[in-house]
Amino acid sequence: MAQVKRIRRNVSGIILLDKPLGFTSNAALQKVRWLLNAEKAGHTGSLDPLATGVLPLCFGEATKFSQYLLDSDKGYETVMQLGQTTNTADAEGEVLQTREVTVGRVDIEALLPRFRGPISQIPPMYSALKRDGQPLYKLARAGEVVEREARSVTIGRLELLECEGTRARLSVGCSKGTYIRTLVEDIGEALGCGAYVAELRRTHAGPFELAQTVTLEELEQAHAEGGNEALDRFLMPADSGLQDWPLVGLSEHSAFYWLHGQAVRAPDAPQFGMVRVQDHNGRFIGIGEVSEDGRIAPRRLIRSE
Repeated sequence: MAQVKRIRRNVSGIILLDKPLGFTSNAALQKVRWLLNAEKAGHTGSLDPLATGVLPLCFGEATKFSQYLLDSDKGYETVMQLGQTTNTADAEGEVLQTREVTVGRVDIEALLPRFRGPISQIPPMYSALKRDGQPLYKLARAGEVVEREARSVTIGRLELLECEGTRARLSVGCSKGTYIRTLVEDIGEALGCGAYVAELRRTHAGPFELAQTVTLEELEQAHAEGGNEALDRFLMPADSGLQDWPLVGLSEHSAFYWLHGQAVRAPDAPQFGMVRVQDHNGRFIGIGEVSEDGRIAPRRLIRSE
């Protein structure tokens, strides 16, 4: 019997998922995409299976702006297990070394300033970074270790929230591309006892925070009660991740030309940088960049309804 092809819905917006423990980011995305029956979907940067918390899922037109969320600052809370190191730098790996823990709250707090501001990190082997088209974690599973280039990241916030026995809870605010596992491992080495990530929760991604998220259980419950369309109420606007960008309104005339790829002038445009653009009805129609002559050049456009 021939399979009937599922007709997917053309829905646009962002669902802020509180990613459950044990799911890859892609598995979480595909599950929500299925519940929503969405045609087009993408996520904004992977969270490890061990991690939970803020994972913006983009659907339809919102996928055009996922790169900008990917580039945004992130916030985390992590539990650091002192006294052991693992091959993955988290609780899922094999223990490589066990050392006595002779440090406490005072020692940790004295050390943290060294890790604030711009720091250099060597990405872990167990990461999704690619070497010759192969993700590093696949090479690591095969027992290979390859040289990785150090990269510069910025730690804007690093605070010790609590310390009990051989576990310490940290709050971290950081730039894109920061590996919390590497940060914890490096802090552990500096303390002389080693450490790995026992728990990791993302509390912020760009302008989004944990309080705004929805759980997979809530989405499944809504789907069970009202089908695909019952999930539409959880969709945030496609430009909700760009709320800190300047907003420029175009006249009907200017919007027409802008949507056809032409740079236009706007009275309220800033002197430079990226902007969100609305038409004369207040509808978000895309993002643009202010060029040297003051006109706004279109960069990504929203398809008209």
